[in-house]
Amino acid sequence: QVQPVESGGGLVQAGDSLRLSCAASGRTFSGYPMGWFRRAPGKEREFVAAISWSGGTTYYADSVKGRFTISRDNAKNTVYLQMNSLKPEDTAVYYCAAGTAPTMRPQDYYAWGQGTQVTVSS
Repeated sequence: QVQPVESGGGLVQAGDSLRLSCAASGRTFSGYPMGWFRRAPGKEREFVAAISWSGGTTYYADSVKGRFTISRDNAKNTVYLQMNSLKPEDTAVYYCAAGTAPTMRPQDYYAWGQGTQVTVSS
């Protein structure tokens, strides 16, 4: 069974950049759509970005469009989330997930990582 493992979180200042990585433990990611979600303190989990299995199609939440970029390297079995121009409201635990379709819906994802904390100070 595929198991995502996130890394790359940390504490940064507003305006900084950070790149999250999601590596596969177990089976390969290469045939699966992948998504990034986040959960801020006291808030519901929300969609951030998704990518098709080939990497040819991507989707973004309006709140991150133009600032975040999702990509994947199937040869390395890794998915990335490049986050630029970070804002304090981006502070959250970020989760990577493998799914059956590159959608905004958490129910379309069946394997979730443990998450990595991103904190953006003002």
